[in-house]
Amino acid sequence: MAGNRTSGHRIEPSFEGGRGRDDGELRMNAGERVSGGGGKSGGSKPSPKKSGARNPRKRGGSSGGRGFTGLIRSLVYWCVVLGIWGAIGVGGLVLYYGSRMPSATTWVIPDRPPNVKILAVNGDIIANRGTTGGEALSLENMSPYIPQAVIAIEDRRFYSHFGVDPLGLARAMLTNVTTGRMVQGGSTITQQLAKNLFLSPERTLERKVQEVLLSVWLEQKYTKDQILAMYLNRVFFGSNAYGVEAASRRYFNKSARDVNLGEAALLAGLLKAPSRLSPARDPKAAEERAQVVLGAMREEGFITDSEIKTAMSQTPTKAKSFWSGAQYYVADMVMDQLPGMVGEISQDLIVDTTLDLNLEKKAEETLAESLDASGQKLDVSQAALVSIDGTGAIRALVGGRDYADSQFDRAVKARRQPGSAFKPFVYAAAMEIGRTPMSIRNDAPVRIGNWTPENYDQKYRGEVTLANALANSLNTIAAQLVMEVGPQNVIKLARRLGIESEMQSNASIALGTSEVSLVELTSAYAPFMNGGFKATPHVIRRISTADGTVLYENTYDNPPRVLDPAIVSEMNQMMVGVIERGTGKAARLKGWQAAGKSGTTQSFRDALFVGFTSNLTTGVWFGNDDGKSMKKVTGGGLPAKAWHDFMTAAHEGLSPAPVFGTTGVQPTFDTDQTAPESIGDALSQGPIDAFPQAPVSSGRMAADQNSQQPADAANSGLVPPADVGETTGATRRTTLFDILTGG
Repeated sequence: MAGNRTSGHRIEPSFEGGRGRDDGELRMNAGERVSGGGGKSGGSKPSPKKSGARNPRKRGGSSGGRGFTGLIRSLVYWCVVLGIWGAIGVGGLVLYYGSRMPSATTWVIPDRPPNVKILAVNGDIIANRGTTGGEALSLENMSPYIPQAVIAIEDRRFYSHFGVDPLGLARAMLTNVTTGRMVQGGSTITQQLAKNLFLSPERTLERKVQEVLLSVWLEQKYTKDQILAMYLNRVFFGSNAYGVEAASRRYFNKSARDVNLGEAALLAGLLKAPSRLSPARDPKAAEERAQVVLGAMREEGFITDSEIKTAMSQTPTKAKSFWSGAQYYVADMVMDQLPGMVGEISQDLIVDTTLDLNLEKKAEETLAESLDASGQKLDVSQAALVSIDGTGAIRALVGGRDYADSQFDRAVKARRQPGSAFKPFVYAAAMEIGRTPMSIRNDAPVRIGNWTPENYDQKYRGEVTLANALANSLNTIAAQLVMEVGPQNVIKLARRLGIESEMQSNASIALGTSEVSLVELTSAYAPFMNGGFKATPHVIRRISTADGTVLYENTYDNPPRVLDPAIVSEMNQMMVGVIERGTGKAARLKGWQAAGKSGTTQSFRDALFVGFTSNLTTGVWFGNDDGKSMKKVTGGGLPAKAWHDFMTAAHEGLSPAPVFGTTGVQPTFDTDQTAPESIGDALSQGPIDAFPQAPVSSGRMAADQNSQQPADAANSGLVPPADVGETTGATRRTTLFDILTGG
């Protein structure tokens, strides 16, 4: 025992640190153990098996394995810990931001902005107006390709997630990290809808948390199809189009019901960047994106390779930078009038109009062809047209050369001098005080104060009938008549017939110096067409809600009489002469009798022709927005030709009928008994002839025999008489013919 000791003191056991041990065990080697009493002392070395010593190699290997396992265990442990704390943190954020939102019991889907659907007379859609620009469609009513394309490119797991798609979010994050830029978004269709419905576009943590909460709520409250339909009817597709219906009509000029595969792919492709990818801005980029959508649809099994080939072979979409088509002038006109009829628009409305889309297209084509053929040569850049029926219903209206280039309505909003197209009102006023178409006047130089009107050709013809004077648009005769009648009486008659613009009570009104709009000028001619009844111009027939409740219906079916039928007959005889033998020869229609009057303003700034058949009254204007002079364009030139072309197309296939009061026998109307009470009554009496049979009262004869003085000069003294001829104050020669005919 003593032999086992190296010193006189006792060796205590100790902790071994190191030597490859990391298990923390308390150990002694064999030399450090003390034998019990009677134990043998041995000097021999103990056996390794008994000593408990271990192979260092084995210890080292075991320690390495345990180290790796420990690392994994530590990693798992800390992940769990961090996950728990992360969940607590996220939960806290959700609770915090959720508490800042209104109670879920108060959440409701905001109403879609009201849409106004404007229909033509046959029920076809003219336009949709409102914030969205299109009506809402159910999934069943829109092309099936549209929802398929949107799901394929925007949210492939739409029908399987709960409003948020963790897999899609992870994929988007990975893609964006690997590419180093924002390539994909992780938002689902439900999240996008929630954002569009309730939230601002700002990118903050609060908004994102609220978006998730709202998405889960939407998924709980609505079906997948309802969510998809709401999304497709509200999402922005660029170019001021919200919803698939608005976008389809904007880019393809068709309803979303009729969209084909290629068009659906283009629409779905716009959702990534609506403004940048709009075919109205970048057709190539829009088409390239559409091909990406087609590939996604094939991957999802929505379409086949053959369908892709067919779609790619279709002509690429070419959309104008703005809505195009003359019918949109009418849509603007409707929207301007709606508030005055129904007040604030707070629900979807359906507006039935009087517009005939076939006539509208013919009118637009006619003006475009005229301007393309002669515009540059004659320095003409713009044109407008209005066509109405006998009740004042607008059947066609074109407010300018191209709505896509300029939305200003020159037919309704522009006021310009009508020139000689105003003369029929002067002549009608003269007829009312007893003049007749066969009354004689002296075409000679005229002076009214400091005003000396001249004829267009600066020639004088001597004694002429009023019929010939109107046919040849003699300014001197019109000036004499306005002095005989009195400017104020001419204005009164013009207002009675429909001119509402302010008119100046002076002698020059005879030559159309007061500015009017084309639509009111045209409607003021309609009483000549319909037998003497006012034709208030209107385009809205009915306004109703989406459920069919009628809010407004026009009452223009019983208009007041504004002209005596005998006077209408006399005027129509004279205006037929304008087209048959006067300044309006270019407007003559094959097989149809027509009447009208041309108008040209000073320095050829404006040129007009307004005329009518028994079917339509149409006014045409040519000119420039800046008032620049044209190259000697007169109303009997370009406007009359365009009038002829439009009216020829408009009357195709219809049975010809004479203008009111121009053939047959003129009935004698007693003001209190036999005068027709409605347009229908007047037209049912058939055509009449005013000249040979028109009765001449002694009052009319007496009035005309003293025609040197204005009819109301004795009472009003507004204007001096006109000086006619070479000698100032010369009295016009009264002939036997004057006495017999009252003129």
